[in-house]
Amino acid sequence: MLEPREVKTIADARRIVEERGISHVKVGLFDNDGVMRGKYMSREKFFSSLDHGFAFCDVVLGWDVKDQLYDNAQYTGWHTGYPDAPVRILPHSCRDIPFEEGMLLFLAEFDHQAEAVCPRGTLRRVIERCQAMGFEPFAALEYEFFMFNETPESARAKGYRDLVPFTPDWFGYSMIRNSVHAELYHEILAMGEKMDFPIEGLHTETGPGVLEAAIGVDGAEAAADKAALFKTFMKVLAQRRGLMATFMAKWSGKYPGQSGHIHVSLRDIKSDKSAFYDANQKYCMSKVQRHFLAGQQRLMPEMLCMVAPTLNSYRRMIPGFWAPTDATWGVENRTAALRVIPGSDKSQRQEYRLGSADGNPYLALSVALASGLYGIMHEWEPTDPVDGNAYGMSHAPELALPRTLWDAAQRLRHSEAARELFGDAFVEHFAASREWEEREYRRHVSDWELDRYFEII
Repeated sequence: MLEPREVKTIADARRIVEERGISHVKVGLFDNDGVMRGKYMSREKFFSSLDHGFAFCDVVLGWDVKDQLYDNAQYTGWHTGYPDAPVRILPHSCRDIPFEEGMLLFLAEFDHQAEAVCPRGTLRRVIERCQAMGFEPFAALEYEFFMFNETPESARAKGYRDLVPFTPDWFGYSMIRNSVHAELYHEILAMGEKMDFPIEGLHTETGPGVLEAAIGVDGAEAAADKAALFKTFMKVLAQRRGLMATFMAKWSGKYPGQSGHIHVSLRDIKSDKSAFYDANQKYCMSKVQRHFLAGQQRLMPEMLCMVAPTLNSYRRMIPGFWAPTDATWGVENRTAALRVIPGSDKSQRQEYRLGSADGNPYLALSVALASGLYGIMHEWEPTDPVDGNAYGMSHAPELALPRTLWDAAQRLRHSEAARELFGDAFVEHFAASREWEEREYRRHVSDWELDRYFEII
């Protein structure tokens, strides 16, 4: 019997479905916001789609997280009639679904014209550029997420107030918590193994009900798939247990925000050695790593909205709460936006610490890689590293990050580097989607405004 991880080709995908004798499979893809959209597909339709692709309404690239239609997008909208877009199935993405006995899941991505604005397609083009430059990119993503003793119904009934955390109080790296709730931890770890996003570290973070999961390193494309699937199915697992998991960047002003850190490295394709490691240089940083770091640093303000894509992302970026506020870097310094981690040929890397948990893994990783490649292409040099608390220092004006989603979208829209790296179609489409998000927020009257102004003003 063929195992999901052994599936590589169309023929393999047919064989595993036939061997299991299943009538349907699950097929899914990811939208602008990293939300997984998909459906059950009959065996016959699946076999046909393996050879010829299938059609998926392109509205999933034209609506927001609440299924509201963008009114400012060029790629799709009422002016195009929301036609079907071609989609291709990725046989090598085959996975078991632990909650559905015998069921298989396959990922897909948009094809033809839609590929230009497809998040997964965007990352793949960055990886192809990287390989053309002689490097193979590797990545590992890690996420913090809060868990609650709530359901989608109870949270809505409460208006998302007075939610009950899964565990009380601040208790990072707690052996008590992971022992008392060992069954849940084991279920999360088992799901990671079964669905091929193995978790190399799982522990409580500081805050009530917050966990952190570090997903194992892999090639960049596979690493993004694993991160996107982890976020999706962690929510599924929680809700099946009568719990809720949220990856909001900051769900409460009382607690730290939730990060989505990205560890990246490059290996030289010809020599199969680390392109970042040079034992004869300070911090073991090769010339390639310095240029890569400089690219990440210099372009971070221009590409921020691809890493911090929601209004809520910017609630997290305040001093003292473990989220960077300027495009700084340091060596083993967790107050900086970029953390260089000296090591060996196998472990030399850097951490893109700016990322928040609400980011689309495909787009956040696209930025972490593409901006670094741009630095290599132009042989840029980074600033001096931060030594000490980056939050308490003044930094050059060009290192300042946009403070709102709207400003970040404008920086992306006018970024020549972003257009060169991601294409005009993607930049126009994604910037428009973030402008829409900001405008939707502006239509909302918050509780804070009512409390502050209703009687007094």
